Amino acid sequence: MMLSWKHLILLSFIGCLGGELLLQGPVFIREPSNSIFPVGSEDKKITLNCEARGNPSPHYRWQLNGSDINPSMEYRYKLNGGNLVVINPNRNWDTGSYQCFATNSLGTIVSREAKLQFAYLENFKTKMRSTVSVREGQGVVLLCGPPPHSGELSYAWIFNEYPSFVEEDSRRFVSQETGHLYIAKVEPSDVGNYTCVVTSTVTNTRVLGSPTPLVLRSDGVMGEYEPKIEVQFPETLPVAKGATVKLECFALGNPVPQINWRRSDGLPFSSKIKLRKFNGVLEIPNFQQEDAGSYECVAENSRGRNVARGRLTYYAKPHWVQLIRDVEIAVEDNLFWECRASGKPKPSYRWLKNGEALVLEERIQIENGALTISNLNVTDSGMFQCIAENKHGLIYSSAELKVIASAPDFSKTPMKKLLQVQVGSMVSLDCKPRASPKALHSWKRGDVIVQENERISFLKDGGLQIVNVTKADVGTYTCIAENQFGKANGTTRLVVTEPTRITLAPSNMDVSVGESVILPCQVQHDPLLDIMFTWYFNGALTDFKKDGSHFEKVGGSSSGDLMIRNIQLKHSGKYVCMVQTGVDSVSSAADLIVRGSPGPPENVKVDEITDTTAQLSWKEVPEVPPSEVSGGGGSRSELVITWDPVPEELQNGEGFGYVVAFRPLGVTNWIQTVVTSPDTPRYVFRNESIVPFSLYEVKVGVYNNKGEGPFSPVTTVFSAEEEPTIAPSQVSANSLSSSEIEVSWNTIPWKLSNGHLLGYEVRYWNNGEEESSSKVKVAGNETSARLRGLKSNVAYYTAVRAYNSAGAGPFSATVNATTKKTPPSQPPGNVVWNATDTKVLLNWEQVKAMENESEVTGYKVFYRTSSQNSVQVLNTNKTSAELLLPIKEDYIIEVKATTDGGDGTSSEQIRIPRITNMDARGSTSAISHVHAVSSYVPVVLFFIVNALWRY
Repeated sequence: MMLSWKHLILLSFIGCLGGELLLQGPVFIREPSNSIFPVGSEDKKITLNCEARGNPSPHYRWQLNGSDINPSMEYRYKLNGGNLVVINPNRNWDTGSYQCFATNSLGTIVSREAKLQFAYLENFKTKMRSTVSVREGQGVVLLCGPPPHSGELSYAWIFNEYPSFVEEDSRRFVSQETGHLYIAKVEPSDVGNYTCVVTSTVTNTRVLGSPTPLVLRSDGVMGEYEPKIEVQFPETLPVAKGATVKLECFALGNPVPQINWRRSDGLPFSSKIKLRKFNGVLEIPNFQQEDAGSYECVAENSRGRNVARGRLTYYAKPHWVQLIRDVEIAVEDNLFWECRASGKPKPSYRWLKNGEALVLEERIQIENGALTISNLNVTDSGMFQCIAENKHGLIYSSAELKVIASAPDFSKTPMKKLLQVQVGSMVSLDCKPRASPKALHSWKRGDVIVQENERISFLKDGGLQIVNVTKADVGTYTCIAENQFGKANGTTRLVVTEPTRITLAPSNMDVSVGESVILPCQVQHDPLLDIMFTWYFNGALTDFKKDGSHFEKVGGSSSGDLMIRNIQLKHSGKYVCMVQTGVDSVSSAADLIVRGSPGPPENVKVDEITDTTAQLSWKEVPEVPPSEVSGGGGSRSELVITWDPVPEELQNGEGFGYVVAFRPLGVTNWIQTVVTSPDTPRYVFRNESIVPFSLYEVKVGVYNNKGEGPFSPVTTVFSAEEEPTIAPSQVSANSLSSSEIEVSWNTIPWKLSNGHLLGYEVRYWNNGEEESSSKVKVAGNETSARLRGLKSNVAYYTAVRAYNSAGAGPFSATVNATTKKTPPSQPPGNVVWNATDTKVLLNWEQVKAMENESEVTGYKVFYRTSSQNSVQVLNTNKTSAELLLPIKEDYIIEVKATTDGGDGTSSEQIRIPRITNMDARGSTSAISHVHAVSSYVPVVLFFIVNALWRY
């Protein structure tokens, strides 16, 4: 469906008005999946699912084998929403690949292909089977030969009459691949009639063949002979990632052969491998790349042995490493959209726009799966799909491209009405209107155009920066934003104030109990600013209402003096005066020491009286509890409680210690314990009954030889967290270059009641040396990590586990990836250029990788003007490039080869001089002499390069 550019601009504009009018292209919620329809089923219809969301709501159409389905054929098809209902399915008409197309006004997307197959099982032909005559001790194979069918089958054999089925053992084997019955060594008890039973695992129907009579010959008994392998697996068998593969092996022989399995490379079997049916079947579930290789079945008896071999190869359908996401981009900008998938063999890529193959042109290119569109216009808007495919399957990634064309608009990003800054500071005035394409900006102060100078500069994002601000910078600043669709203005009023200074600060004091003191805090500040004073005592904000009997603010509007009346021992500590305005804050601190005589001793006792001596004893209960009571953390089943120890001068005597009390939140009774050391700052309670990350109320009191003092206020503390108990799932490793591998995983299920998940630890090693592994850690919201500084072309193994403050959980299953080969060491040679006043044409020699280096996939051209630090990059798969360089400056250019293993060695850096009124040419070999000759260089250079260019 084609839309006019006016229509698209209108859609883009409406889409920005608000959530209720937000337009959205189709996004699949459900897609069709492969289906098998049982022929003869009582259900006379089959439904293929398709549902997409979007605004406006999408409409649907379907294709079968690439041709449109006509929904008006109501006797065959019916659309139920987006779902396709096939009525009276017929295997001759309806077998094939189905695709759903979802369309609204913003574009079309295509679903994955879904195959519809029909399962059936016909009857055996009713002809009699010939009698099989064998000697006793001889091996025999009875053929089944299933009738015409579709869908998976299972096989069994009846001996003489139903329900007497042949029991499989080391002597008898029924192959689920061929259906045949194998008897390694016939015994007299085997004589009878054998009937093959075939069952469709889809339709669950069962058919029986004609009986095959087995009789013994009368000309003697078969002597012993070596094993002859009759059932074996293919020489090469491709197996999909994650599939379950079953390898069959059975041999005839006398005596009955013993079956064993092994890997040809000598490696042991992993624990997941199972041997079934008396070793006749080797089963490998969840097949992975490390399971690939050669396997051997060994059949052995006393007369000899025989070996069958086959190779399992690994393949993987494509799966996404990097999906494309919706993009909203301004008209005339450039788009770089990359999708990446992994698989074996390596996937190839193609792109669709609105359900059809993307038409390439000069400004629309696809390279290594990445889509680039230069100089975007509104007709480029639509629904895009990247398809990654290999011979085993294909996958779709869908996203919407919105190309926005709009005049500058400050309504969503208004400028600040007022900015207050200090003299001498730096200020940035933002100007960020919405505009597509990006607006050009200019500034005015009042009616005067602002020019750049040593203090004023224009920022790349349109803002204005002023350093070393003065009072002369005060005024109203207007930002004018303009593009080809219109113009808009925004204003900010700049107010410049003098800095706030403390003119009279509090000083350290040494006072006695009962005195009254004033801690001064007076300032000089700009009269335009409001000012606020706050005081902190030992780190806590002073509450003048609660402590009004002792604390009071005194002084005028520019004074925040603190008066402390009737000072007590508990008022010793650090006092901080904090002064705040709308633009700055300053503070000053002082230490206050309060001295006083202790209270009267209690329980005074006279002991051990003699004629000339007596011993006195008494007790000083402590009055001050510990401060900063807190806690948390620790190992599982722990409650950690911490506090700041009480200073010695406040302990009031010998035998000082702490009483630690705690209880689960909501419980009435306290649990108490004693900590006897006065310098101890923490207590850890360990008990298996502690629920991880649960709230406890805690308080810490004091005591000495006289008795117990007060408790601290009650606070709440979390018990220790429990370390994660499960490993991350879906761990995968993907090689990014010759020195980097990206490891990704799914987050583990985590509840806040379990604590805080701190992150994940990724361990990695090579050459099987797990004991010398390295590790990296990432935050808890990350689901991937990059391993850097690795060796090239080396297999690395990695595993992931989650951790929190309680410890680390179990590691995930190990995955591996091999780093790419190193990029080529040879740089692009003989870089030659030809310049006009608008563009430069570059050519260079092809780089050929050595055997131990990554293959060259393309080239990067790095270029910048001599006055710039930022470098621009052009990607190409050719050995030439064309650069549009309209600015009249010298250009610095380098060329590198690109590979899967990273960028190769750079070519020599070349400088292309500014071109004024004629064409010029050059190369790396000629340009190196530019600065060593006189002003005649341009002419000499032209002739030298002309000669080089011809060759």
